[in-house]
Amino acid sequence: MNNQNLSKPKSNNLLNIGLTLVFLVFAVMLAIFTFNKISALVSTWEITDLPGLPLSAEPTPAPQPGDEGEAGTNPAQSPAAIPVGPTPESWDGASRVTVLVLGLDYNDWRADDGPPRTDTMILLTIDPMSQTAGMLSIPRDLWVSIPGFDYGKINTAYQLGEAYNLPGGGPGLAVDTVERLIGVPIQYYAQIDFTAFVRFIDEIGGVKIDVPYEIDIDIYGDAPEGKKHLEPGIQVLPGDHALAYARARNSEGADFDRAQRQQQVIMAFRNRILRYDMIPTLVAKAPTLYQEISSGINTNLSLDESLQLALLAQQIPEEDILRGIIGSEHISFGKSPDGLDVLKPRPDQIRLLRDQIFASSGAISPVAGVGADPLELIIAENARLYVLNGTLTPGLAGRTSEYLQSLGINVQAVGDASEKPYAYTNIYDHTGNPYAVAYLVEVMGISQFRIHSRYAPDSDVDVSIILGTEWEYNNPMP
Repeated sequence: MNNQNLSKPKSNNLLNIGLTLVFLVFAVMLAIFTFNKISALVSTWEITDLPGLPLSAEPTPAPQPGDEGEAGTNPAQSPAAIPVGPTPESWDGASRVTVLVLGLDYNDWRADDGPPRTDTMILLTIDPMSQTAGMLSIPRDLWVSIPGFDYGKINTAYQLGEAYNLPGGGPGLAVDTVERLIGVPIQYYAQIDFTAFVRFIDEIGGVKIDVPYEIDIDIYGDAPEGKKHLEPGIQVLPGDHALAYARARNSEGADFDRAQRQQQVIMAFRNRILRYDMIPTLVAKAPTLYQEISSGINTNLSLDESLQLALLAQQIPEEDILRGIIGSEHISFGKSPDGLDVLKPRPDQIRLLRDQIFASSGAISPVAGVGADPLELIIAENARLYVLNGTLTPGLAGRTSEYLQSLGINVQAVGDASEKPYAYTNIYDHTGNPYAVAYLVEVMGISQFRIHSRYAPDSDVDVSIILGTEWEYNNPMP
């Protein structure tokens, strides 16, 4: 690939293992707050523009399907639609704010294969009204619809945005992809190179981590001398050890455990920064630390917004920082068309997790409580339904549509199935609508084995039903 204009990171041992400490953005904000005490530094602050890393004018082809990289895109085709990255408005200081934190896979840089994938994605949110915060880790192998492209692993969204030189670049396409998956607006992104923060962790005396079990970590990538063994227990890790600990994937839970460790380091870093004896230290070292931090951040947050968030973040108690990981209960394991192992989202479960993390003052979408009326839940959910006739009886879809509408269900369209006949009625959930699906299953007597999740956030409808012969001969319609 032609990537001669891509700025490669400086060569050092730490870059050989991939820079994944992007989850320290809370600490970034807190550190920036201390830098505000030195006015001369504020005047020299530089924030990069939205597009991210500089690119040549010509788009770089994306990885070919079946390559060792990722699958799900066809680089021979131009994007079907050009997604537009986030254009932030000035934060009013009172509304909930959400930041997508991106860490790049620098193994891609070493392979010289063009724009990198993301190695880490974490959504951070702060709600000034409720004085709460949250973080949600997103696994890199999640199989999603990437706007303007086909399905692919979520960690390829940044790569495609950079390779095709889209408006907003890699960060813009990554934000659009995560917004569609999670269903919350994302105002900001922060793409962080944490080479400097390895030294920064060392400057604050390391981070105190309670290692839950024995684990081997790679300090210097694949080099034998870089392999270290950590015993269980509380210990202070220097910067390079903390980086390797957060990056390790050799535990039973693989990337799910890795996400837990990343969040563990976030909180350890935060707690260390907020200790009463750290503020004077940071202020004294601010000129040096500031220079390293500002050169390692690519974000669309303004300085004022960063300072506001820093002030707010330090006021939120640890118990009010909600933490979640899209884990095994939120996905199903599968294979991509090219045979790669992927994680297929279970939209209803992801939505419930999202509401736990992001909806401190009320659910973003309806969540059932004790004694909740199923019909009220489906009306609140307002899922758009498409009814298809999979039988040989003309007009059955129209009659069924009228019946469901009389029950309060939002039927958007009717039509005929492409293949007939269907012996049994099947239901397909495209955008995560647990209450609509549950209600339809009860009303229509659909078997649990006939419920399918075909996640397609760009779909014009939310739920599709293909009527089968059993509904034709056994239904409660007048």
